[in-house]
Amino acid sequence: MPRPDAITFKQLRALSAVSEFGSITRAAEAIHLTPPAVHTQLRQLATNMKADMLRRGDAGKMELTDEGRIALDAAGRIEAELDICMKSVAALRDGHVGLVRLGVISTGKYFAPALVATLKNEFPDIKVELTIGNRGQIIAALENRQIQLAIMGRPPRAPANTSETLGPHPHVIIASPDHPLAGVASVDPSDLLRETIIGRENGSGTRILMTRFLDRIGEGATYDCLAMSSNETIKQAVIAGLGIALISQHTVMEELHSGRLVALNMPGLPIERAWYLLNRSDTDLSAAAKRVKAHISGMKGSFLPQP
Repeated sequence: MPRPDAITFKQLRALSAVSEFGSITRAAEAIHLTPPAVHTQLRQLATNMKADMLRRGDAGKMELTDEGRIALDAAGRIEAELDICMKSVAALRDGHVGLVRLGVISTGKYFAPALVATLKNEFPDIKVELTIGNRGQIIAALENRQIQLAIMGRPPRAPANTSETLGPHPHVIIASPDHPLAGVASVDPSDLLRETIIGRENGSGTRILMTRFLDRIGEGATYDCLAMSSNETIKQAVIAGLGIALISQHTVMEELHSGRLVALNMPGLPIERAWYLLNRSDTDLSAAAKRVKAHISGMKGSFLPQP
């Protein structure tokens, strides 16, 4: 019974060499073996195949049998597939192909798609999968290893991570253009705290920043807060006159330029924060993720909205 599991590359290469050079002696020289070694490989191949692979022709030249031609064709396909395999492994090892999962907090959705498009153009064979969520969701995704890289403000304490600054992330307090505080040279904290403050949901980094800022300027005074789950809803609510909001300046660039919203003037504003690129420090990044991280780092925040 044929034994395909016993067939080796040496046996197939010996067959290929004899087919090409017509003799065992010349084949042995070409593949750097002794003639007896080549003869042994051919004998083992014939035994494993249960068929003769070669015959001697009229001119004394070694020729392939029909069975040998089939075996040689298969050997060629195996060599080709192995070459493809080697190149694919090298590409994966060197980071030229692969899947990279990038998580960005929802405030970053105004620049994240363009960043991913840039990465796609730079690394066409690396698939960058984008996840958008609030701060709590992105931290959880990092904790559960559902993402490899994350872009957010203020790196979390857990999971343990390595972070680097990408660029500035200013926050402003916005109001409708006809709001009484719009245009005031320096808004008094007590006047601000009498307004309805529209903020993000609990778990949002912007909500945490807003709470700390209002607690600081109000020295613990209470204020009316209305929670909304998206920056777009907050912007529309402020435009409609429902209140004022502390929000990332990067999310309201268009509205500030068009005059549909205004930024209030007040000591301590804008609140200067930063965007960070981070990954778990206890998990090695894939080669593809390392290349993507290095490229994002090298952009030095040029993809961030410019005031």
